[in-house]
Amino acid sequence: MPHSPIRFAALGDSFTEGVGDPVPGGRRGWAALLAEGIGDSHRGVEFRNFAVSGSLSGDVRDRQAPAAAAFRPDLASVVVGVNDTLRRSFDIRLVARRLDEVCALLTGGGAVLLTACLPDPGSVLGLPAPLGRPLARRQSAVNAVVHALSARYDAVHLHVSDGAWVSDRSQWSVDRLHPAERGHRSVAAGFHALLAARGLVHGAPPGREPEQPPPSRADSLFWLATAGTGWLVRRSTDLLPQLLCLAGAEVRHWARGTSGQLDRRADQALQGALADVTPEGRHVASVLSAPRVSMEG
Repeated sequence: MPHSPIRFAALGDSFTEGVGDPVPGGRRGWAALLAEGIGDSHRGVEFRNFAVSGSLSGDVRDRQAPAAAAFRPDLASVVVGVNDTLRRSFDIRLVARRLDEVCALLTGGGAVLLTACLPDPGSVLGLPAPLGRPLARRQSAVNAVVHALSARYDAVHLHVSDGAWVSDRSQWSVDRLHPAERGHRSVAAGFHALLAARGLVHGAPPGREPEQPPPSRADSLFWLATAGTGWLVRRSTDLLPQLLCLAGAEVRHWARGTSGQLDRRADQALQGALADVTPEGRHVASVLSAPRVSMEG
Protein backbone atom coordinates (compact mmCIF):
# COMPACT_ATOMS: atom_id res chain seq x y z
CA MET A 1 0.00 0.00 0.00
CA PRO A 2 1.36 3.46 -0.84
CA HIS A 3 2.13 5.74 2.06
CA SER A 4 -0.08 8.80 2.55
CA PRO A 5 1.67 12.07 1.66
CA ILE A 6 3.27 14.21 4.33
CA ARG A 7 1.12 17.30 4.76
CA PHE A 8 3.04 20.56 5.18
CA ALA A 9 1.28 23.85 5.92
CA ALA A 10 3.10 27.20 5.91
CA LEU A 11 1.68 30.14 7.87
CA GLY A 12 2.97 33.68 8.13
CA ASP A 13 3.57 36.86 6.17
CA SER A 14 5.55 37.91 3.09
CA PHE A 15 8.67 36.14 4.37
CA THR A 16 6.88 32.80 3.94
CA GLU A 17 4.63 33.82 1.05
CA GLY A 18 7.80 34.01 -1.05
CA VAL A 19 8.39 37.72 -1.64
CA GLY A 20 11.89 38.14 -3.04
CA ASP A 21 11.88 34.80 -4.89
CA PRO A 22 9.86 35.37 -8.08
CA VAL A 23 9.31 32.48 -10.48
CA PRO A 24 7.20 32.21 -13.63
CA GLY A 25 3.59 32.48 -12.58
CA GLY A 26 4.16 33.97 -9.13
CA ARG A 27 6.36 33.51 -6.07
CA ARG A 28 8.09 30.46 -4.63
CA GLY A 29 9.96 31.09 -1.35
CA TRP A 30 11.71 28.97 1.26
CA ALA A 31 8.64 26.95 2.27
CA ALA A 32 8.01 25.70 -1.28
CA LEU A 33 11.72 24.91 -1.66
CA LEU A 34 11.67 22.98 1.60
CA ALA A 35 8.54 21.09 0.55
CA GLU A 36 10.42 19.69 -2.45
CA GLY A 37 12.86 17.93 -0.10
CA ILE A 38 10.41 16.59 2.48
CA GLY A 39 9.13 13.56 0.61
CA ASP A 40 10.73 10.95 -1.66
CA SER A 41 9.67 8.34 -4.19
CA HIS A 42 8.03 6.27 -1.44
CA ARG A 43 6.21 9.05 0.33
CA GLY A 44 5.21 12.30 -1.29
CA VAL A 45 4.32 15.66 0.19
CA GLU A 46 1.17 17.77 0.01
CA PHE A 47 2.07 21.43 0.52
CA ARG A 48 -0.21 24.40 1.12
CA ASN A 49 1.02 27.93 1.69
CA PHE A 50 -1.46 29.94 3.78
CA ALA A 51 0.93 32.88 4.28
CA VAL A 52 -0.23 36.32 3.13
CA SER A 53 1.98 39.37 2.69
CA GLY A 54 1.46 42.00 5.38
CA SER A 55 -0.07 39.60 7.89
CA LEU A 56 0.12 40.30 11.61
CA SER A 57 0.05 37.73 14.39
CA GLY A 58 -3.69 38.38 14.72
CA ASP A 59 -4.25 37.57 11.04
CA VAL A 60 -2.42 34.28 11.43
CA ARG A 61 -4.45 33.36 14.51
CA ASP A 62 -7.85 34.43 13.15
CA ARG A 63 -7.65 33.33 9.51
CA GLN A 64 -4.63 31.25 8.60
CA ALA A 65 -4.49 28.92 11.61
CA PRO A 66 -8.10 27.65 11.36
CA ALA A 67 -7.65 26.98 7.62
CA ALA A 68 -4.34 25.22 8.24
CA ALA A 69 -5.80 23.15 11.08
CA ALA A 70 -8.59 21.95 8.78
CA PHE A 71 -5.85 20.72 6.41
CA ARG A 72 -4.57 18.52 9.28
CA PRO A 73 -0.85 19.02 8.59
CA ASP A 74 1.96 16.78 9.78
CA LEU A 75 4.34 19.77 9.64
CA ALA A 76 3.32 23.41 10.10
CA SER A 77 5.59 26.43 9.94
CA VAL A 78 4.63 29.55 11.88
CA VAL A 79 6.92 32.49 11.11
CA VAL A 80 5.37 35.87 11.85
CA GLY A 81 5.93 38.95 13.99
CA VAL A 82 8.02 41.44 12.03
CA ASN A 83 4.94 43.30 10.78
CA ASP A 84 3.72 43.55 14.37
CA THR A 85 6.94 45.38 15.31
CA LEU A 86 6.26 47.89 12.52
CA ARG A 87 2.89 48.89 13.93
CA ARG A 88 2.12 51.75 16.29
CA SER A 89 -0.07 49.42 18.35
CA PHE A 90 2.73 46.89 19.07
CA ASP A 91 2.04 44.94 22.28
CA ILE A 92 4.36 42.02 23.03
CA ARG A 93 1.92 40.44 25.47
CA LEU A 94 -0.80 40.41 22.81
CA VAL A 95 1.59 38.98 20.22
CA ALA A 96 2.65 36.26 22.67
CA ARG A 97 -0.93 35.21 23.42
CA ARG A 98 -1.82 35.04 19.73
CA LEU A 99 1.22 32.94 18.87
CA ASP A 100 0.53 30.64 21.81
CA GLU A 101 -3.01 30.05 20.56
CA VAL A 102 -1.74 29.26 17.05
CA CYS A 103 0.86 26.82 18.37
CA ALA A 104 -1.66 25.11 20.64
CA LEU A 105 -4.19 24.70 17.82
CA LEU A 106 -1.72 23.19 15.36
CA THR A 107 0.10 20.90 17.78
CA GLY A 108 -3.24 19.83 19.20
CA GLY A 109 -4.00 18.41 15.76
CA GLY A 110 -0.74 16.47 15.72
CA ALA A 111 1.48 18.83 13.72
CA VAL A 112 5.19 19.31 14.34
CA LEU A 113 5.89 23.05 14.41
CA LEU A 114 8.60 24.89 12.49
CA THR A 115 9.53 28.30 13.91
CA ALA A 116 12.24 30.89 13.35
CA CYS A 117 13.66 33.96 15.03
CA LEU A 118 14.15 36.83 12.58
CA PRO A 119 16.42 39.89 12.33
CA ASP A 120 14.96 43.27 13.20
CA PRO A 121 14.12 45.52 10.22
CA GLY A 122 16.38 48.27 11.50
CA SER A 123 19.50 46.13 11.24
CA VAL A 124 18.59 44.87 7.77
CA LEU A 125 17.87 48.39 6.53
CA GLY A 126 20.87 49.89 8.33
CA LEU A 127 18.82 52.55 10.12
CA PRO A 128 20.57 55.10 12.37
CA ALA A 129 20.81 53.96 15.99
CA PRO A 130 18.04 56.21 17.39
CA LEU A 131 15.60 54.77 14.84
CA GLY A 132 16.97 51.25 14.86
CA ARG A 133 17.13 50.58 18.61
CA PRO A 134 13.35 50.72 19.24
CA LEU A 135 12.77 48.25 16.41
CA ALA A 136 15.59 46.05 17.70
CA ARG A 137 14.01 45.92 21.16
CA ARG A 138 10.67 44.94 19.67
CA GLN A 139 12.06 42.20 17.45
CA SER A 140 14.24 40.92 20.29
CA ALA A 141 11.10 40.58 22.40
CA VAL A 142 9.26 38.73 19.62
CA ASN A 143 12.23 36.39 19.18
CA ALA A 144 12.37 35.69 22.92
CA VAL A 145 8.68 34.76 22.88
CA VAL A 146 9.20 32.54 19.84
CA HIS A 147 12.14 30.86 21.60
CA ALA A 148 10.01 30.16 24.66
CA LEU A 149 7.06 28.84 22.66
CA SER A 150 9.39 26.71 20.53
CA ALA A 151 10.75 25.07 23.66
CA ARG A 152 7.27 24.61 25.11
CA TYR A 153 5.85 22.97 21.97
CA ASP A 154 9.06 21.13 20.98
CA ALA A 155 9.24 23.00 17.67
CA VAL A 156 11.92 22.70 15.01
CA HIS A 157 13.48 26.12 15.52
CA LEU A 158 15.83 27.93 13.12
CA HIS A 159 17.95 30.99 13.97
CA VAL A 160 17.67 33.45 11.07
CA SER A 161 19.01 36.47 12.96
CA ASP A 162 22.74 35.65 12.83
CA GLY A 163 24.72 38.81 12.17
CA ALA A 164 26.88 37.39 9.38
CA TRP A 165 23.81 36.21 7.46
CA VAL A 166 22.00 39.52 7.94
CA SER A 167 24.97 41.54 6.68
CA ASP A 168 25.40 39.39 3.54
CA ARG A 169 23.69 41.48 0.85
CA SER A 170 23.56 38.51 -1.54
CA GLN A 171 20.94 36.97 0.77
CA TRP A 172 18.55 39.91 0.45
CA SER A 173 16.26 41.20 -2.27
CA VAL A 174 16.18 44.75 -3.63
CA ASP A 175 13.83 45.94 -0.87
CA ARG A 176 16.39 44.90 1.81
CA LEU A 177 13.61 43.42 3.93
CA HIS A 178 12.88 40.09 2.23
CA PRO A 179 15.29 37.32 1.31
CA ALA A 180 16.39 37.01 -2.28
CA GLU A 181 16.42 33.56 -3.89
CA ARG A 182 19.74 32.79 -2.18
CA GLY A 183 18.28 33.81 1.18
CA HIS A 184 15.15 31.71 0.70
CA ARG A 185 17.34 28.75 -0.24
CA SER A 186 19.45 29.27 2.89
CA VAL A 187 16.34 29.23 5.09
CA ALA A 188 14.98 26.12 3.35
CA ALA A 189 18.31 24.31 3.72
CA GLY A 190 18.53 25.28 7.38
CA PHE A 191 15.09 23.88 8.14
CA HIS A 192 15.83 20.75 6.11
CA ALA A 193 18.95 20.05 8.20
CA LEU A 194 16.99 20.36 11.45
CA LEU A 195 14.14 18.18 10.17
CA ALA A 196 16.61 15.57 8.92
CA ALA A 197 18.16 15.41 12.39
CA ARG A 198 14.74 14.36 13.68
CA GLY A 199 14.12 11.93 10.83
CA LEU A 200 11.20 14.00 9.56
CA VAL A 201 12.32 14.47 5.95
CA HIS A 202 13.11 11.87 3.32
CA GLY A 203 14.27 13.81 0.25
CA ALA A 204 17.42 15.68 -0.71
CA PRO A 205 18.08 19.11 0.78
CA PRO A 206 17.38 22.10 -1.44
CA GLY A 207 20.36 23.53 -3.27
CA ARG A 208 21.86 26.72 -1.88
CA GLU A 209 22.97 28.26 -5.18
CA PRO A 210 20.36 30.46 -6.88
CA GLU A 211 19.13 29.77 -10.38
CA GLN A 212 18.38 33.44 -11.08
CA PRO A 213 20.96 36.30 -11.17
CA PRO A 214 21.09 38.49 -8.05
CA PRO A 215 19.35 41.89 -8.19
CA SER A 216 21.49 44.66 -9.67
CA ARG A 217 21.88 48.23 -8.44
CA ALA A 218 19.56 49.29 -11.24
CA ASP A 219 16.95 46.85 -9.94
CA SER A 220 17.29 48.38 -6.47
CA LEU A 221 16.85 51.92 -7.77
CA PHE A 222 13.85 50.89 -9.87
CA TRP A 223 12.18 49.24 -6.85
CA LEU A 224 12.76 52.33 -4.71
CA ALA A 225 11.31 54.62 -7.39
CA THR A 226 8.20 52.49 -7.88
CA ALA A 227 7.01 49.94 -5.34
CA GLY A 228 9.44 51.08 -2.67
CA THR A 229 8.01 54.58 -2.47
CA GLY A 230 4.51 53.20 -1.90
CA TRP A 231 5.79 50.83 0.76
CA LEU A 232 7.49 53.66 2.64
CA VAL A 233 4.38 55.85 2.46
CA ARG A 234 2.14 53.06 3.80
CA ARG A 235 4.50 52.33 6.68
CA SER A 236 5.00 56.02 7.43
CA THR A 237 1.32 56.75 7.99
CA ASP A 238 1.19 54.14 10.75
CA LEU A 239 4.64 53.76 12.26
CA LEU A 240 6.79 56.77 11.43
CA PRO A 241 5.19 59.35 13.75
CA GLN A 242 5.60 57.06 16.76
CA LEU A 243 9.02 55.86 15.62
CA LEU A 244 10.24 59.46 15.53
CA CYS A 245 8.95 59.92 19.08
CA LEU A 246 10.73 56.75 20.13
CA ALA A 247 13.91 57.98 18.44
CA GLY A 248 13.60 61.27 20.32
CA ALA A 249 13.31 59.36 23.59
CA GLU A 250 16.41 57.35 22.66
CA VAL A 251 18.42 60.53 22.12
CA ARG A 252 17.20 62.15 25.34
CA HIS A 253 17.96 59.10 27.46
CA TRP A 254 21.35 58.72 25.79
CA ALA A 255 22.19 62.34 26.59
CA ARG A 256 21.18 61.84 30.24
CA GLY A 257 22.94 58.49 30.54
CA THR A 258 19.66 56.77 31.38
CA SER A 259 19.26 54.50 28.35
CA GLY A 260 19.04 51.54 30.73
CA GLN A 261 15.55 52.68 31.70
CA LEU A 262 14.27 51.96 28.21
CA ASP A 263 15.84 48.51 28.29
CA ARG A 264 14.29 47.77 31.69
CA ARG A 265 10.82 48.80 30.49
CA ALA A 266 11.12 46.54 27.47
CA ASP A 267 12.35 43.69 29.68
CA GLN A 268 9.43 44.11 32.08
CA ALA A 269 6.96 43.94 29.19
CA LEU A 270 8.72 40.84 27.88
CA GLN A 271 8.69 39.12 31.26
CA GLY A 272 4.96 39.76 31.47
CA ALA A 273 4.47 38.23 28.03
CA LEU A 274 6.53 35.18 28.91
CA ALA A 275 4.59 34.74 32.14
CA ASP A 276 1.39 34.63 30.08
CA VAL A 277 2.58 31.84 27.77
CA THR A 278 5.02 29.93 30.00
CA PRO A 279 3.21 29.45 33.33
CA GLU A 280 5.95 27.16 34.62
CA GLY A 281 8.19 30.23 34.81
CA ARG A 282 11.02 29.29 32.42
CA HIS A 283 13.57 32.03 31.96
CA VAL A 284 14.57 33.31 28.53
CA ALA A 285 18.13 32.12 29.06
CA SER A 286 17.05 28.50 29.29
CA VAL A 287 15.63 28.53 25.77
CA LEU A 288 18.37 30.62 24.20
CA SER A 289 20.79 27.75 24.86
CA ALA A 290 19.05 25.48 22.31
CA PRO A 291 21.27 24.01 19.54
CA ARG A 292 21.67 26.26 16.50
CA VAL A 293 22.04 25.60 12.79
CA SER A 294 24.15 28.35 11.22
CA MET A 295 22.72 30.12 8.20
CA GLU A 296 26.25 30.17 6.79
CA GLY A 297 26.61 26.37 6.65
